Amino acid sequence: MISQPMTNETIVVLSTNGMNLSQTEKPQPSNQRQDSLKKYVKDEVNVIGAIQIFCGVMVLNFGIILASASFSPHFTRVFSTLLKSGYPFTGSLCFVISGSLSIITEKRPTKTLVHGSLAGSILSTLSALVGFILLSITLAALTPASLECQLDNNNRPPEAYFSFYSFGPYMKYCFVAQTSLFGTLSLMLICTVLQFCLAVLTAVLWWKQAYSHFDGVSVR
Repeated sequence: MISQPMTNETIVVLSTNGMNLSQTEKPQPSNQRQDSLKKYVKDEVNVIGAIQIFCGVMVLNFGIILASASFSPHFTRVFSTLLKSGYPFTGSLCFVISGSLSIITEKRPTKTLVHGSLAGSILSTLSALVGFILLSITLAALTPASLECQLDNNNRPPEAYFSFYSFGPYMKYCFVAQTSLFGTLSLMLICTVLQFCLAVLTAVLWWKQAYSHFDGVSVR
């Protein structure tokens, strides 16, 4: 028996019984790439959702610290606008809800949940943008407040240094208050910026899920 390949798909077989044409199977495209992309998007959404929840909890904790801490009027009026706006509480709630919806939607990608996650991501983006503006203004106002605190210290009699605040001189209080507030507000700002970037990313992902044919996950 003599076999002579004619093309990549057809083989001519010559035998004593006659000539037979044998059709080989054409290699089918592998679904490995689609499976890898689907797994990548799934893991990515889970991680993003977890980070969003973490950022929301951190912003809430810092907001509680600011609301419960006792500072002189020089510093209290600096972050009073931030607290009155409700961002540390409503913003953190939006972050937690958005992250939770992303994780739930990834496990059950229904049309309702995808649209809900998209709305949550957009709301988180707006909340983070407002929080970024408020925190930037508050951080910028810390230095003038510290200068006012030090000027007020110069106008105080020496015997008032150790009686007004029990832990040390009034000058030391100004420095400690400015440093602690700067650290707290800076961490809140970092969490807010991170949340803004993640919210924009998830909004794009859920937009593709809802309004385009995306091979990563099917919407039911």
